[in-house]
Amino acid sequence: VPSTWPASETLKMNPDGILFSNGPGDPSAVPYAVETVKDLIGKVPIFGICMGHQLLGQALGGKTFKMKFGHHGGNHPVRNMLNGRVEISSQNHNYAVDPASLPEGVEVTHINLNDESCAGLAFTAKNIMSLQYHPEASPGPHDSDAVFGEFVEMMRRVKGHA
Repeated sequence: VPSTWPASETLKMNPDGILFSNGPGDPSAVPYAVETVKDLIGKVPIFGICMGHQLLGQALGGKTFKMKFGHHGGNHPVRNMLNGRVEISSQNHNYAVDPASLPEGVEVTHINLNDESCAGLAFTAKNIMSLQYHPEASPGPHDSDAVFGEFVEMMRRVKGHA
């Protein structure tokens, strides 16, 4: 659905989960999208990628900022804080989520090893996960493919408790 689609219309579709995908620019320039994300939080599992990650960060009460040097390319090392592994990622963004601005309960799950910026979040109480990079990049790296399985499992778990 388009970024201007109302949350109420999305929920009428009875989705098992929602994926907020990547997109260009400054997440602060689309406050309507942040409001839509806020309206969906806690209602269905949500997975944000790149700008979707930044929109989730803002919708959860955090702040984003313009990076001194954006991340562009297919070889950015990211540490998965949940399992300790380093994943090689494809990135294309100029903004990042400020982890110090996030509320209690939101966990930084991934860190870019080049500059220690926030590269992933989770808010398990609200069934939210996000990544600042492109885990689906093909023919690029596939180190992060497992996140899609994790999101599907989250949707199954939530649907099983509905």
